[in-house]
This record gives sequence, structure tokens and C-alpha cells, in this order.
Amino acid sequence: MIIEKIVTNLEQMDQAEIGKRHIEKVYLESSDLVKRIQRVKTDHGKEVGIRLKDPRDLIAGDVLYMDDKNMIVIDVLSDDLIIITPRSLNEMGVIAHQLGNRHLPAQFENDEMLVQYDYLVEELLEELNIPYKREERKVKQAFRHIGHSHG
Repeated sequence: MIIEKIVTNLEQMDQAEIGKRHIEKVYLESSDLVKRIQRVKTDHGKEVGIRLKDPRDLIAGDVLYMDDKNMIVIDVLSDDLIIITPRSLNEMGVIAHQLGNRHLPAQFENDEMLVQYDYLVEELLEELNIPYKREERKVKQAFRHIGHSHG
């Protein structure tokens, strides 16, 4: 089976529609969400080729295939993350500036800043006394590195 486009996302579907189908999952590393072409295997052992025509990243909950009885859905494996919880706008500005200078991609959920674990970031947060915790957590989308040069 070759998938060329995403059918929908679970968040856009009615729970009753989801409930009447058997769900197979494809578990991906968050870094694999940016790959438009890849061969994957469902949790039931079915091989699936993904070759997306549209230039878009995969997102947790994307439905690759759906018929009246079955669905194949993207799920994401947990990442080793640093969850940063600044106490003030000043702390947020300081850490965002520091991480931006290092070109580290970040994601935001509610009042938390999420970055992939890096011992140097952990040392920086300790040095700046900014609250954080290290946690295994699923993210919905890939941490996307943005190419940039200082020149």
C-alpha cells in the first residue's frame, strides 16, 4: 500500500466515526515526521509506503488510510525533552534568546517551552536558575531545524 495524501486527522473527526473503526498505528520518531517518503510498518505488521505529494510534515493523529472498518493512523514515540517553565516574561525572553542563538528548535504547549534534551541546555538553565524538568513526552510535530547563518 502506498499513501500519497493524508485522509484527515483524528482531531477533525467525530468520536463516533473513530469508534466504529479498527485502528492500526504507525509509530514514528518525531524526526521522521518531516520525511515525505518513507517505508513504515503498522503495529499489526502491515508494511506501508508513504510518498506524500503535498510538501507537508506528518502530524500525530494523521489518518493515512480509512475505509468503513479500518484506519491507519500516525502516532509519535516519546522524546527525551526539557520542559522549561519560565516564571516571568523576562525569563522567557532570556532563555528564548539563548536558545535562538544556538539555533535550537522549540515547541510551545500552554505556558511551557519544549526542547529536545541537551546537557548543555540543562547546564544553561541551571546557571540562569530558570525552572525546568526533564521528561519523556510525545510531541505532535517534528522539531524543525531552520537553516540560518550569521553572515
